[in-house]
Amino acid sequence: MLYERVISRPKVDELSFHVFARWLHPELFEVVATRQVERGGYLGRIQITTSGHLITWQYQNVVLTEVLCPFEQPLPQRGRLNLFPVRGGRSESITLGPSICYQFSFYVEPVRSEVLQAFQEELLAAAEYQGLICQFDQPSRGCLPALSYAHVVTRNHSMLVQAFHTFPEEWAIVKVESTFRILPSVGGNGNGAGGGM
Repeated sequence: MLYERVISRPKVDELSFHVFARWLHPELFEVVATRQVERGGYLGRIQITTSGHLITWQYQNVVLTEVLCPFEQPLPQRGRLNLFPVRGGRSESITLGPSICYQFSFYVEPVRSEVLQAFQEELLAAAEYQGLICQFDQPSRGCLPALSYAHVVTRNHSMLVQAFHTFPEEWAIVKVESTFRILPSVGGNGNGAGGGM
């Protein structure tokens, strides 16, 4: 667990979701928590930022970067595969070459105050044992502090990241689930991942 405090972050309707086929320079973001994993030939880096999260995954010469950040965040155009406003919900699947499949879904869930408080308590308890967490400063007196939490599950040929960002002032939770998968090689010739999960 890595626990930090930062001052503030954007509102839900200011957020955007980006997918890039490249690494992004770390100086573009204010990172408050990081976890890096290496397994089955891939490298994954999961980072909570002051405005959302940044996930980068690399296998051989394929790189995918997922970013949750404000619309006004300065990001490069080169290598961008997708850009979506964070409204309601969305699910997509992207296949790169014969061996890589990336799936993501995000959903904005409105919640009641007591549900949000219980959910945040669950995240804080989970973070004692696993995952990355960041607690933000209280936006106003009597208001819950916002949280960002990321949980990572790795297998030999896949990485799953579940990220949750709470917005107590707006009574909302942004939920993101992303899977990066190495597909079995065609014909079993050993050029791809092969094998089971």
